[in-house]
Amino acid sequence: MNSTIKLTGRVIFRGEPGYEEARKNWDPHTNRYPKVFVFAQKTKDVANAIRWARIKNVPIRPRSGRHALEPNLSQVNGGIVIDVSELKTIKLNRKCGTVVVGTGNRVGRIVDRLARQGYMAPFGDSPSVGIGGITAGGGIGPLQRTIGLISDNLVELEMVDAKGRILRASRERNSDLLWASRGGGGGNFGVYTKYKFKVRRAPVRATVFQITWPWNQFEKVVKAWQRWAPFTSTKLGSELTVGPKKGGNVSMLGIYLGSKKNALKLLKPIVSVGNTSTQVIRELPYLQATKFMLAPDPVTTQKFSNQFSSGFGKRPFPDKAFKAMREFLENAEGGTPAGFYFLNWGGAIRCLASKDTAFYWRKPQFYVEWNSSWVKPSHAAKNIALARNTRKKMQPYIVGSYINVPDQGIKCSGPVYYGENYARLRRVKAKYDPKNVFNNPQSIPPAKRKKK
Repeated sequence: MNSTIKLTGRVIFRGEPGYEEARKNWDPHTNRYPKVFVFAQKTKDVANAIRWARIKNVPIRPRSGRHALEPNLSQVNGGIVIDVSELKTIKLNRKCGTVVVGTGNRVGRIVDRLARQGYMAPFGDSPSVGIGGITAGGGIGPLQRTIGLISDNLVELEMVDAKGRILRASRERNSDLLWASRGGGGGNFGVYTKYKFKVRRAPVRATVFQITWPWNQFEKVVKAWQRWAPFTSTKLGSELTVGPKKGGNVSMLGIYLGSKKNALKLLKPIVSVGNTSTQVIRELPYLQATKFMLAPDPVTTQKFSNQFSSGFGKRPFPDKAFKAMREFLENAEGGTPAGFYFLNWGGAIRCLASKDTAFYWRKPQFYVEWNSSWVKPSHAAKNIALARNTRKKMQPYIVGSYINVPDQGIKCSGPVYYGENYARLRRVKAKYDPKNVFNNPQSIPPAKRKKK
């Protein structure tokens, strides 16, 4: 390897102007101090950074949108952070029905750009999440029942491997890498620099809704939602959030790819539950509908730290699960964005089998996550314990966990994140990164070679 390799792109070493700004994450309490940040301007900068890191023998962490829910998975003491956030090209090919995007784009930017041109791109619950990371982990969101996960729409990619080689993957070339990249998690196989997605024409109009209930009705609402949301029209995506007892409420946000008249019929079984506090149901031009769903959120300015955990519900929760939910919500800190979050499943997600892509959890009825939040660092330990103890109590009622909502409290996490796809992912890892250059506390280890 050439020992004269130099870092290119926008390079910031520790101690230089801009270093503290480069360290900022969505979670403000990151406590890692990398040796250097490289903000890549082109793919060659990523390749040079990887080669330089190998020569210097320093650890590597890729970073896209700075939105990692475990902030220290995208930074490392004394290492190099390869940040792709300035790779922001978006090239729509109307004839082929595809779009090529740089992995530094934030989801909201892609959704907005395509919607203005009459196309629909899947999204999650935040516009500031980087497309590089959300895609690699699967990419869930309210349009998934209509057009699949974000990763289900990925058809080609460009990635720089552990030797600094620029690879391309599609169904015809390096197809095992494409398979692994559709739900196998970021930071495992290399640094992604470009994605090609298939896109669909957006509807002219869509109906969005936001309904709230008082907190003390959460059990009644969640029970009804779990029996309604997974079985309603696949054109309807619904997110249900339950905040902490101290100052929280129950809120349902969603989108229906159709008229308000039809949406009202579909929503009737859930809006008639309990006594709603507010009801907003609007039919809007599709672009405005995406703005409603993707309200701006803080990128690196929020003041809360969080501990998340997640899973997938195969059937509606029994009363014992609600007891665990209530205990969590009663002990979560008031005035923080803590609570439970649900997203309905099914539809297009089930059009692929569990082993067709690395994303395994296709059969459940809904997704669930919960998070505790705190402002003072001295409150971290009790809030982390609260979320992780809740996982133990919820374990009988969920399967798996979502890699984009990492929980470092999960031991032997591979099968929990990837189900029966874990062994194959380890074999792909052994092929593209046999020396485990790309690693973090919950990354995929390469499969061991069989002795002859």
